Amino acid sequence: MRDLLRQQWLDLRQRLSSQVAAHASFSLRLPGEKGMWWGRLDSPEPLRIDWTVAPVGDAQAHVAIYRVRHDVGAILLGGGAFGNCLADFGGVMPILFDEQARHLGHMATPVGMLGELAEALRLGGNAVLVRGVPACLGATGTRMALNAELFEKCAKAYTLAEATGARITHLPWWVAFIANGRLMKDEKRAARCFANGQLPPESRGY
Repeated sequence: MRDLLRQQWLDLRQRLSSQVAAHASFSLRLPGEKGMWWGRLDSPEPLRIDWTVAPVGDAQAHVAIYRVRHDVGAILLGGGAFGNCLADFGGVMPILFDEQARHLGHMATPVGMLGELAEALRLGGNAVLVRGVPACLGATGTRMALNAELFEKCAKAYTLAEATGARITHLPWWVAFIANGRLMKDEKRAARCFANGQLPPESRGY
């Protein structure tokens, strides 16, 4: 499985490199191990990082998220042009679209210290600003990449509306409640899979 995930990291690097800056980093959890494949988008190869050894740089944020969210299997730390602007608009994006509620959930309050992540991510949201940098999470590498694309699309709509003073219509609470409930079920299933040393199934349907 380790080699399979290494190849997936390399494949995802190609996909993500067209969306976020080269200094962004992303990682894939290794099921059944206290470790991950981690690297920056401009890295030719990922590094296997053992969580029992104190990581350095961006890898610290990745490890901190994995430790508090047992359902997360992949993390992207770094955003696109609009995602990186969110810090200028309060750092929290409201739920505007049903797909956003289904796969990103409630965006966490921005964190300045890694010790704040446990509280910020307790509602199961898959997006948060960490020291001003967007972090997008997913149960699998593919889901993380899809979430990153969705996050940038939503951030574009939100920041442009805020910047121009356009009226912003939030998603009805009951739609968000139902969609978010499905996300929570996916996350519980993913946590069980990782606890058993398995990769969770891909979430393809709504």
